[in-house]
Amino acid sequence: SRVLLIDSPTGRTPNGLNLAIAKARHEIIVRIDGHSEIDKTYIADAVETLEKTGAVNVGGIMAAEGVTNFQKATACAMRSIIGVGPSKFHTGGKSGPADTVYLGVFKKSALLQIGGFDERFTRAQDWEMNYRLRKAGGAIWFDPRLIVTYRPRSNIQKLARQYFEYGRWRRAIARSYPETVSVRYLAAPVALLINLFSIIFGVFLHEIFLIPVLGYIALITFGGLLVGKSWQERIRLPFILMAMHMSWGWGFISSPRKLMS
Repeated sequence: SRVLLIDSPTGRTPNGLNLAIAKARHEIIVRIDGHSEIDKTYIADAVETLEKTGAVNVGGIMAAEGVTNFQKATACAMRSIIGVGPSKFHTGGKSGPADTVYLGVFKKSALLQIGGFDERFTRAQDWEMNYRLRKAGGAIWFDPRLIVTYRPRSNIQKLARQYFEYGRWRRAIARSYPETVSVRYLAAPVALLINLFSIIFGVFLHEIFLIPVLGYIALITFGGLLVGKSWQERIRLPFILMAMHMSWGWGFISSPRKLMS
């Protein structure tokens, strides 16, 4: 059979990836995760880009698409700058070098040279791997032709949990590689703290202190009106954006040092 199932006793993503890569018989590795679907030409286009650019990993757009009304609204948030920031693999952009790409089609030899995926990272292992590939002199390449359809979480509780975990593991990355910290990754935790203090001071001191949190609510409401395609999406988007931002921010702030142990 051309399909080989690998037993992964731990059930953890980085461990399973390393086991599968070790068993792979060929040089080019294509990562496809759950919640994702690729186009028929995805692999051929990715291999062509690898050969043309000399990159060690290439990837494209995480094209969030929903089935339910909630998923459709979440997809709008995940494809927008107000939702996830100016990341090319979320919002699109021109072909060229990138810090990281979604999933990825990469060279096995380059990954083995840096020791594979770091199994301490339950999440964000792809970002961390791409960082080490770049530090080793390899190029990570974004190609907008490579489109992966992604299905968002089915409800706001699952979405909030997902982004909470994103924030926790982004903090783990920041601890391991302080030089990677940027304004983009501090935006959500800073917004959370500003909103929290705005509410506390506004309630107990003076209502003028409510201006920041009211401004944030106005921003995500206006943003929802801009990025939503229907009124059903526009009504849901402020709540979805708040869940994404605040969950990510709280995950970043509360991330324990022992997370990677």
